[in-house]
Amino acid sequence: MKITTWIATAALVGGMALAGCDKEGPAEAAGEKIDNATEGARDATNDAAEQAGEAAEQAGENAQDAAEDAAEGAGNAADDAAAKAGDAAEKAGDAAEKAGDAAHDATH
Repeated sequence: MKITTWIATAALVGGMALAGCDKEGPAEAAGEKIDNATEGARDATNDAAEQAGEAAEQAGENAQDAAEDAAEGAGNAADDAAAKAGDAAEKAGDAAEKAGDAAHDATH
C-alpha cells in the first residue's frame, strides 16, 4: 500500500471517528442527567443541613434566654419571700414585745 493511500485512509477514518464524537449518545445523555440529579440532591442536602444548623442555634439561644429569665424570676421570688419573712419576723417581734410589756405591767 502506498503511503499516500495509507495517509488518506487514516485521515478518513480519523475524521469519521471525530464526527461520531460530536453527537451525544444515550449513555452520555443518561450520565449527564445522573450528574445533574446528583448535583441537585447535594445542593438540597447542603441547604437542609444549613437550615437545620441555624434552627438548632436559634433553639439553643431561646433555651438559654428562657433559663436566664427563669433564674431571674426565681431570684426575684426569693427576694420577695425574704422580704415578707423579714416583715413577718418584725411583726412577731413587735407582738412579743407588746406581750412582754403587758405581762410586766400586769405583775407590777
